[in-house]
Amino acid sequence: MKEIMYNQNSILIAAVLFALLLIAVEVGYRLGLRNQPAVDEESRSHVNAFQASLLGVLALLLGFTFSLALQRFDSRSQAVVDESNAIGTTYLRSQLLPVSMQAEVQGLLRSYLDVRVQESTVTLSDLAGRQALLDQAGQYQNSLWHYAVLAAQEDKSPVTSGLFIQALNAMIDSFGSRNAALDRHVPEVVLFLLFAVFLLTWGIVGYAAGAAGHRPSKVAYLMLVLVVLLVFIIIDLDRPRRGLIEVDHRSLTTLQTAIDSGNYGDTLSTP
Repeated sequence: MKEIMYNQNSILIAAVLFALLLIAVEVGYRLGLRNQPAVDEESRSHVNAFQASLLGVLALLLGFTFSLALQRFDSRSQAVVDESNAIGTTYLRSQLLPVSMQAEVQGLLRSYLDVRVQESTVTLSDLAGRQALLDQAGQYQNSLWHYAVLAAQEDKSPVTSGLFIQALNAMIDSFGSRNAALDRHVPEVVLFLLFAVFLLTWGIVGYAAGAAGHRPSKVAYLMLVLVVLLVFIIIDLDRPRRGLIEVDHRSLTTLQTAIDSGNYGDTLSTP
């Protein structure tokens, strides 16, 4: 199912939600004011109890959704570090290959790392550009695996070619894990449920105030603003490559700089 909000700007979503909540409060207030003569003390207590229950449900949903978004953000951050470590380990272990193929394999790994760094700067909405870089990375993986097979045929020692093949497998696995982490986000149905509870809750807040004969307090509006800010943070965390909160790719760029400087294998010991 095609999602509606995922490609929308998080500030726009927060602004629309803020406007809808203000409308819900006002509509609820006018309905409560109109029904004020018919609302006795028992009915008012019932409305207040229902309002408190909705606020509790809202807090539960907010906590659950924030936890989902934060977990996915953490998994994306960890995936970048894991892939950086895997590429670095593979590069180091390429020194165990036969001398005749070391230079070619290391050149392929440098090019592969360049592609992965470049792909990390492409927005997920640029499907064609991102797919082209993923295809290019796949071609480099195939070339590297070809050299791994040749190395295994030439030298079957697990201490040399075996360690390189193990590292290359881990690098290919980390490629898939990182791409999968980018595609995981909070299901849109959860966000729609959260927004529906928001509107219902603040509609009841406005109704309770109208039934009591006064406008909603400033505290209610302050809480409304706080909730919208929390929703903005949730959505921003859930958008990997846009917004204010983005995954840090310094582990990849630092590795790229170290390898391009030509002294990566001299400063680090082979795992």
